[in-house]
Amino acid sequence: MIELKSRQLDLRDVELSADLRLPTSASALVVFVHGSGSGRTSPRNQYVAESLAKRGLASLLFDLLTEPEQRLDNLTRELRFDIALLARRLVEVIDWVGRDVELNPLRIGLFGASTGAAAALLAAAVRPEAVHAVVSRGGRTDLAGMALSQVRAPILLIVGAQDPVVLELNDQSSHALQCEQQLEIVAGATHLFEEPGALEEVARLAGDWFEKHLHDPD
Repeated sequence: MIELKSRQLDLRDVELSADLRLPTSASALVVFVHGSGSGRTSPRNQYVAESLAKRGLASLLFDLLTEPEQRLDNLTRELRFDIALLARRLVEVIDWVGRDVELNPLRIGLFGASTGAAAALLAAAVRPEAVHAVVSRGGRTDLAGMALSQVRAPILLIVGAQDPVVLELNDQSSHALQCEQQLEIVAGATHLFEEPGALEEVARLAGDWFEKHLHDPD
């Protein structure tokens, strides 16, 4: 059984909307960090979250921006590249999970897409004791900058073979990372993984990674 819940995340200075998928006896929680111009209703992230739920992994999809901020970003495209802001929001969400009675027992993984992957890596560097695994889908991991060398959680980088710019950037990022890592290239896939079977492969790779690294060592 998978329970779907709408949650309001009361953070320091904003309130953000979120959707929680909570399988019975969930073994861990994956927090999704959407990419440029997207939100918690991203069909690609929703698909991956549903796939993870079938493995017993809970997921939290939330809007990184408030409605007024999203309207501004739709016009200017500036906030989607404010990685410091996005990472700060994500860190507050991670702390919120730690205070939530229902979710607190679950080990946390992060699934970041596009610019959201950079925010995920920054947050993982800031909260090493809370984040136990990271998956990046077509991520602009290069935007994490110096934080790359500070990440301790195991990282899976998933890139489409037909996304040469992001593939090169992820290859560069992999050399800066000092933690356990793996770069997976999905054949025939472009940046949005819209090709037949591409998103299914992303979901499989992510699920395997989270199952491997989010199990409770005790």
